[in-house]
This record gives sequence, structure tokens and C-alpha cells, in this order.
Amino acid sequence: MKDVTQLTEGWNLRHEDALLPATVPGCVHTDLLAAGVIPDPFIGRNETEVAWVGRRAWSYVTELAHRSAHERTDLVFDGLDTAAEIILAGESVGRTRNMHRGYRFDVTGRTGALEVRFTSAYEEADRVRALTGERPNVYPEPFQYIRKMACSFGWDWGPTVVTAGMWRPVRLEHWSTARLDGVRPLVTVDGTTGRVELAVRVERTGSGAGRPLTLRATVGSATTGAVTEDAASGEVTSGEVTTGEVLATADVSFDGDEAVLRLDVPQPELWWPRGYGEQPLYGLDVTLLDEDGSPLDTWQRRIGFRTVEIDRSADEYGTGFTFVVNGVRVFARGVNWIPDDVLPSRVTPERYRTRLTQAAAANVDLVRIWGGGIYEDDAFYDVCDELGLMVWQDFLFACAAYPEEQPLRGEVEAEARDNVVRLMPHTSLVLWNGNNENLWGFRDWDWEQPLAGDSWGEGYYLGVLPRIVAELDPTRPYTAGSPWSGSWDHHPNDPRHGTHHSWEVWNRQDYAEYRADVPRFCAEFGWQAPPALATLRRALPGEELAPDSPGMLHHQKAEDGNGKLNRGIERHFDLPDKDFGRWHYLAQVVQARAVAAGIEHWRANWPVCAGTVVWQLNDCWPVSSWAAIDGDGRLKPLHHELRRVYADRLLSLVPDGEGPVLALDNQSGSPWRTTVTLRRFRADGTVIREEAFALEAAARTVVRLVLPAALLPAPGTSDEFLVADADGLRAVHFPVPDKEFAHPAARYDVRIEPGADGDSVDVVVTARTLVRDLLLQPDRLDPAASADQGLLTLLPGEEARIAVTGWTDVDVAVVREALFSVGAE
Repeated sequence: MKDVTQLTEGWNLRHEDALLPATVPGCVHTDLLAAGVIPDPFIGRNETEVAWVGRRAWSYVTELAHRSAHERTDLVFDGLDTAAEIILAGESVGRTRNMHRGYRFDVTGRTGALEVRFTSAYEEADRVRALTGERPNVYPEPFQYIRKMACSFGWDWGPTVVTAGMWRPVRLEHWSTARLDGVRPLVTVDGTTGRVELAVRVERTGSGAGRPLTLRATVGSATTGAVTEDAASGEVTSGEVTTGEVLATADVSFDGDEAVLRLDVPQPELWWPRGYGEQPLYGLDVTLLDEDGSPLDTWQRRIGFRTVEIDRSADEYGTGFTFVVNGVRVFARGVNWIPDDVLPSRVTPERYRTRLTQAAAANVDLVRIWGGGIYEDDAFYDVCDELGLMVWQDFLFACAAYPEEQPLRGEVEAEARDNVVRLMPHTSLVLWNGNNENLWGFRDWDWEQPLAGDSWGEGYYLGVLPRIVAELDPTRPYTAGSPWSGSWDHHPNDPRHGTHHSWEVWNRQDYAEYRADVPRFCAEFGWQAPPALATLRRALPGEELAPDSPGMLHHQKAEDGNGKLNRGIERHFDLPDKDFGRWHYLAQVVQARAVAAGIEHWRANWPVCAGTVVWQLNDCWPVSSWAAIDGDGRLKPLHHELRRVYADRLLSLVPDGEGPVLALDNQSGSPWRTTVTLRRFRADGTVIREEAFALEAAARTVVRLVLPAALLPAPGTSDEFLVADADGLRAVHFPVPDKEFAHPAARYDVRIEPGADGDSVDVVVTARTLVRDLLLQPDRLDPAASADQGLLTLLPGEEARIAVTGWTDVDVAVVREALFSVGAE
């Protein structure tokens, strides 16, 4: 049987004339931080102080000593960042130039000093650029010339922290006769039968050549194990893989390097996206046996049975883009995912679980892994499998023209093959996407003339990548890019065809303009806001915070980001003068309202619009950005708003023509029968008119109701508003911007009561006037505190109960300092 030795201990980083202790997996920055050589690049403006790290060569060294009775010993690197040479006992073992691949080198019988030398990513990029020629991109850094995490070089939400190191595990594998070199499970459903076709490749030693071997596969009964990490080895597992009853088993004998094995599982439970059903996962166990029946190698994963396709049919509205899972059409409630840390080796399985659980808590059912990051660790996809989060996986190309010449072309193909095979066992993976915005960029970002016919990546997106997916993983759909209209017959970002990115609104318009069109599938849109106040105070110690203070500007990477933030506020509110707390609150309000405006409108137009993917879920450091969860993991009000607008049942008042239309959006699997109460109010809380409507929305449908004129506030009125209530859900409509509305000075009573669970306290707010967009900022109570509510609109006499955890020094006066509303008290 194969033996594995993890090489996590005994590494050192060579720095100047000293050897510093190194952590593997890790990177140069984490080791220099641990040794006190560099300051934390996340704090203040330290990013500029550590820029030199990315422009130097680095070496990791250890002593490799091993003995084994096996015929073969391989040195295996799951991830090297990025251009490296491996030297053992003074001799070169091999070279690498791709962060996104694994590498294996035969070191049988070889011991001695082991050194991994990393060339600066800038030097490697310059070398490739000299071979291929210049290509345009949207940032001044050379990320398109090196197969490395593009956002290492900075983005409009991320710092420039150019890493190097062994960012994924390193190990020795000792084996004899043969080993499993690749297992591809093609999992499908045929009627009531689950089918598993295993395409297996083996590598043999010289003595194993031509030797009869047996491949045995078993599918065990459904289980839902948790993602865990072995503290000693760092190896990630997913709970019990094969438990309970054996549902199917099969053997095949072969004497070559490849074999195919097929299993039928009768009547499997289907895997569903969250909100549509359960997520049963079945243990799949593959064993390679020698001719005498002794095991040589094993491979274990969890699989699920489901079908997935994208309906791209033409219709009277254009060309659709609708996910269909197990025959059910799905409105995708998505978020975009970026690397959760600009130093990705720091992201643990536990951190993945926390972040993705936060996504599920916001009623998200799809996570798009954006193409400027990484193919995430298997632990990420394990959690998505368990939680029912569909995964849209970009191939790693973003916002640039990519050369198609060597040495990049061969690396791109090898990288794609490695990651398709690695990730395809994960049931949550529902789409392969060729790139982020490059097809759009070629058409609209003035690339064609400077390219003058040079390659720019089209051959990857329309040729290489769909060919690889069709060959290796035909069970999943592929799309050439996001956005992409399906062919060059339409503009790549035409909202009427395929996927659409909506950025004109944030860049130039009021968020009300989201309602100007109905894209078939909005794969990117968003609005910025600063992170939580406690996050800013940690990241900018000692700074007097202001929107334009030095640290705030450094942690704002978007072009004219603060200008766009301020203009977004000014369209609705008077811009606060020298009141950072008020500015911070209003920026959060506008972000939440903006995203809600888009989602409410587009959901109300289902099934023409079949999905929204908010930019973005998470951050990779403390920064003003479009994220719903900031760089310290704190929830912005946007996260709570996503939970509302992504819920199965959504009540909304959507502006449409002369006045708002009531929309009852039911994405649940059962009918929604309810009574909607509509009340027309004056600003002082007086009810002008009230009516109730009994409505029913069938499963997965939207009901729209044009309201009687008598219920509608007069257009342009500054002292009337409309409220709709049903089943604990609320929608409000104000006919003018807040700064033109006669908001009363917000008055409310506050008391604190013990929480129901004993580990929290309840902040109870009783409104004495209209209180619009009341927000308790829990980090103002304690940096560790969290609250279960975001923005709330209360009518006179109404009470809200906000559960707060992580706060023990209870004080009503402190609560009042942490409460904000549109009509300041």
C-alpha cells in the first residue's frame, strides 16, 4: 500500500544571511511576518512598505531524509507560487511556472539538502512578456503573463501583495507496482438510476509494466460528514466517506494504464440546491489492487446525484440563461467570491465553513468563484456540497488580453486539465466559465487596435477550454465568459442575451437605474460601502477617521471610489460635513438599498431574469468595497439585506411607471397564500388609507398587482409614504429622495433584556415616530459583538427586538450611541 509522509516541518526561509523558520504550507509574507521582518501589510499604509518582498527571489530549504522499501518515491507539491526550481543534493529536479497546478518529481533513493528557489513573479512575467509581446489589461501590473493569482498584483478592492512560496501541502509518496494517477467520476441520473462512470489512469513502475491489476469501486449509502483538517498532517477530509450499506460495487481487470468502470445505484436520493431539497452525499471508494488482491492505492470522495443544464433558448425577450437542476428551473440567488485572504495559504477549512455558512445564512444558493483568484481548496467545495451552494467556477482569466503563445498555452491546458479532474467529483459544481470580462473587454475597452491581430485569449475561451471540458467533464455546462451573449452576433454584454455585468449604475448613475432594464441573468452588479467601524479602527490605528483621511484613501482601491460613494449618498441625503459616523452609516444604507433595488426589480421579472450574482460576498483585507462581509469577517448591513431579498418569499414595492407595483415573489416549492395590508401614511404616522388584498402566488412564480390610485402617495409629495405588510414581511415606498422627505426627528425608547438563549441580550427599540432604516452597529458595543438584524423601518408604536451576542458590558447609553437612523434623533 502507498505510504505518505507530509513535509510540513523543518523548513527554513533564506533571508539575507540568515535562515528564518518557515511554515509549510505558507508563503514568504507569512514567514517574514512571523519573524518580525515586515509589518502587517493590512495595517495603515504598510502595503507600500512590503512591496519589495514581491520583487525579490526567495529560497526555502530543508534536509530531505527518507527510507522506504517501496520501489518509487515521489516528491509532490500541491501548489508552488509560482516560478520555481527544485534542487536536491545540488542537482535540479525540475522547474515550475504555474501556481494553479500540482507537481510530482521522482526522487527515489535521493536524499540531501532540498531547496526550492522562487524567482520573483515580476521577473518571470517580464521574461514571458519579452517572448509574447505586450497585451493590454485594465491594471498596470503584468498578471496576464504569469499563471498566478491575478489579484496578488492588486485590484480595485485589493492590495498589491505579490506572494511566493509553497502555498499548498508538500509530501513524499512511496509506492510500488502502480498508483492511481487520476480518477474522473462522471455522475449522472438516468430515470430512477444513478450512474457512475469512472475513468481511471494509473502510473506504473518498471516492474509493474503490463502486470494485471484490478480496479474496485464501491458506492456507499448517503451520509453528510463534516469537513475536518488533521492537525498533524494538514490533510483535509470530509467526514466518513463510505458508511452504512453498500449500494453498488464493481471490479474491472486491466493490464494497461487506463480503465473504465461503471456502477449503477438504484433510486438514489437527489442532491438539490439549498431551498429546493436535501443534499445527500454518497461515499465513493476506489481501490487499486495488485494481481494477488493486495491494495496498492485508494481514492475516496463524496458524490451526489443530480442533473444540471443551462437553458439558453431564444425567446421573444432574447436569449435566456436559466439553471435547470433535476428538471426544475432555478432563479439563482448568487454572490461573487474572491480569495478570502490576499495570502491564501492562511485560509483554513474552518474559515471556508464560516464564510460559506454566512453566505447560506443570507439565503444565497450560488457562489461564483471569480476568475482573478484561485481554484479553491477542496475544503471550499466540500462545504458547498453539504450546504447546497451551487458553484460557478471561472477558469482563471480576468480583465486582460492573455497571450496564447508558449510557454503560456501549454500551462493553460495543463492547469485546466488538472483542475477539471480535481474538482469534478464535487456535486455543487454546476458551471465552468471561460473568463471574467475579457470577451467584453475586447469589444469595448479599446483592445482591438493595439492588439493588431495578436492573440488575446479568444482561442482559450472558444477553443481550448470547451474542448477540455467536453473531453473530461461532459456532465456539466460550459460558457465562454461572463458576460457573454452566446455568440459574436450580439454585443458580449447585451442584457437581452446570456449573462450581463451591470456596472454603469455604480460608476455613473443612481441606483434607481437598475430598474431601467431586465437582464436575462445579471452575473455582476454592486455598490460600495466602507467596512465596519471596528475593522477600520484595527486597520488604521491612531488615525482620526474621515472619508478622505490618509488611511481611508489607501484602503479605497477603486478609481474615484470615494467620489462615487459620495455621489451615491448625495442623490438621497445631505452629505455629512465632518461627521464620519453619519457618513459611514449613510454609505452602508445606500449600499444595502442599491443592491436591494436591483434584486427586487429583477426577481419581480422572473422568469425573464433568471438570476443575480451580487458583487461581492467577501473581502481579502480591510477595505472599502462592494463586499457584504468585510475583511475582518464582520457583516455589513448589506448581508442582512441579502437575507431579506434572497428569501424564498419576497414582498416588494417596485417602482414602475407612474407608481409602485406590488410584487409577491414566491421561489419556494409550495403556494404562498397571504393577505397583504397596504397603508398610505403621512410622515407623522397618520394613516390616510388602508386596504387588504388576498393574494396567492404559485410555487416558483411572481404575482404583480397594480395598486389602486387611492393608495398611492401623490407623485413628488414630501410627506406621504406607502407600506405593505404580509406574513411578517414589509416593503416601503417613499416617492421622493430622503433629503426631500419631511422625516420627523426619530424618537424611540430603548431597553435591554436577557436573550432567549442565555448567551445573548435583546436590544428592544420602541418607535415613537416613524423610524426609517434604524441600524444597530454591534461593533460599536464591542469589537466581538454581532447582531441578528440589519436595517429596520418602524412605524409609531412598533417594537423591534435585536439579539446581540458577544457583548457583556451592557449599557443602554452605549446602545444609543450605536443606533443610527435616517431621521436623526
